[in-house]
Amino acid sequence: MRTPHTSPANLRFVLLALLFAGSLTRIVHAHPIPFSYLDLRLYSDRAEGTLVAHIVDLGHDLNVDPPESLLDSKLAQSKADETNKLIKDRLTLSADGQRVEIQIIKIEPLPDRQALSCEMRLSLNTRPSTLRIDCAMFPYDPEHQTFLNIYDDDALVHQEILTRDHQTFVYRSGGRQRWSSIVKEFIAAGIYHIFTGPDHILFIIGLLLMGGTLVRLLSIVTAFTIAHSITLSLAALSIVNPPPRLIEPAIALSIVYVGIDNLMVGKTGRDVRAWIAFFFGFVHGFGFAGVLRELGLPRQALGWSLFSFNFGVEIGQACIVVVVASLLAALRKRNQTLGRQIVVVGSVFVILAGGYWFVERLLGN
Repeated sequence: MRTPHTSPANLRFVLLALLFAGSLTRIVHAHPIPFSYLDLRLYSDRAEGTLVAHIVDLGHDLNVDPPESLLDSKLAQSKADETNKLIKDRLTLSADGQRVEIQIIKIEPLPDRQALSCEMRLSLNTRPSTLRIDCAMFPYDPEHQTFLNIYDDDALVHQEILTRDHQTFVYRSGGRQRWSSIVKEFIAAGIYHIFTGPDHILFIIGLLLMGGTLVRLLSIVTAFTIAHSITLSLAALSIVNPPPRLIEPAIALSIVYVGIDNLMVGKTGRDVRAWIAFFFGFVHGFGFAGVLRELGLPRQALGWSLFSFNFGVEIGQACIVVVVASLLAALRKRNQTLGRQIVVVGSVFVILAGGYWFVERLLGN
């Protein structure tokens, strides 16, 4: 009996068909809607919330198989305690720095959406100045997103998308009586950022290594302040908004440049640190703005929040300048040779650190 002949073209067609069928199977069984929806409603005397989650997500984390079983009201109610614990573990609310208790009061199947609706009562008796939302609802799915809607007296005032890489959002009411709390929070945020930003700190230290008179150091710091204040405001207001994949490597390059310039001053005799600080200050301002946007700018108090954050950055920066400049001056006074060696060794370290960050950030993007 003759064996049927399969041509290479037919064989390729069969393989493609099998691959397509396998892909189709995966698509059919894939998570159809990797989203959840969180509505928070703030009133003068109370606060409420609703979380709508897909049965595939809940079924996975509650060990319910098939997940469609959750559309049965009795089964959904029997899982109320487990659902309540799951939500409390993954959704945290803080009002003006105080933890807000979440209580699930009703669970309702939504067959048309293949989801469950969980109505929540929040332990708030007054409208907060700030409401911090930390949400990581279904971490098993890296693509999962939570769509957040915030209502103030039934008016939609803010929308946000929370993901694995963006799990925190702070909503601010921005009323005039709340400006003092906004100023305090953003000044603290500015100070915290400058002290937890090693690249910004190293840039400033690099500028100070060569030393100089008080007037000279003040001119350098002032030039940096003026420049980064301009781009911080432009970026925070979304007037100019370059992507982080360009800004972060550029900040690293600015550190390398400062180190190289310190080593070249001995040969050229030209001290252009103020101009370097001014030019690269524009770049660093965009870096500051990225952090400021993550904090969430209150629209009603935009000017206060911008000023306060920038003022906080300046406080932290001033502390660094005072400490580093004083130490370097004391060392030079005791031993000028040691002082010159510190400039060389410090500049080399600045170059190496900046170069490392540049490569890391370039490859990371």
